[in-house]
Amino acid sequence: MRRYNADPSHRVKLQFYGFDSPTEMMGSDGPCQVLHFVLDYLASIDSASGQEYRQRIDSLLGQDSDWENPAAMMDPTKSIGLSPAATALRIETEELISELCVRRPELVAKSDESRYLEAMQYASVARQLLNYHAALAGKSSERIVELLGMRDALMADNLAYMVSRERGRGKVLAFAHNSHLQRGKAQWQLGTNLLTWWPAGAHLNEMFGPHYAVIGSAVGVSDVNGIGQPEAGTLEARLTAVPGPARFIPTHKGQGLPTLEIAALPTRSGSMKNSTYFALTPQSFTDFDWLAVLDSTAYDRGSPPLQQ
Repeated sequence: MRRYNADPSHRVKLQFYGFDSPTEMMGSDGPCQVLHFVLDYLASIDSASGQEYRQRIDSLLGQDSDWENPAAMMDPTKSIGLSPAATALRIETEELISELCVRRPELVAKSDESRYLEAMQYASVARQLLNYHAALAGKSSERIVELLGMRDALMADNLAYMVSRERGRGKVLAFAHNSHLQRGKAQWQLGTNLLTWWPAGAHLNEMFGPHYAVIGSAVGVSDVNGIGQPEAGTLEARLTAVPGPARFIPTHKGQGLPTLEIAALPTRSGSMKNSTYFALTPQSFTDFDWLAVLDSTAYDRGSPPLQQ
């Protein structure tokens, strides 16, 4: 990308975004960074108003470590998301968003539309992140499912923002786990509970219709990930029987495929090491427009070490 953008013959430059939610299965960011981005923007145009909001918001933020306590994911009593300060911070964030909304003509004129829209997106992320932390502190029996759904809804919102920024310049290529980008409901077996929620891809499919295309990925074997040979008759076994080491297979929402035959195929066993690996299912043929199937793959760099 850097080389491409350095070439003066390429007048339209590539832009790079991160679109994941600032939340994860084992911990979530605090709202400090995203809120300070918005406050810095407002202060660059109206110092007095920016300083007034900053004083009120900073008095409620507390320590990042309190927001980011990994124990809160499984124990809502460890979360500060419904504390008096956090509740007051949610109100202050709404006030800040309202200020940006009602002053839009002025703020755009004194900065530019791009900076204004970026600040508004950060403010929206702050609002949704605070809502996530409130749900993290909740006692609902559906708490984990709610959190998974909120994360994916925020990812979809981030991608919609990026598409709006790139409109007229070109297409947007997004990369994430199959379960985030698929069209149908996502599933995760957590102990004895089968959790289901609407992933980002389902939201994007509703937003963009035929303008949203998605490629799922699959693998035959990966020793480092604890993925052995697929059992005979499974989708992965049949697909990797085609000469490789990689295949690009069109499915186009399952149109024209023998759905009854596919539905009868067994699902391969999972990974002995990597809990984030999910095998293909019959639903994969309607969730994706294409499947990229590899013979094997290594473990992605930068992630926590896998244990047997």
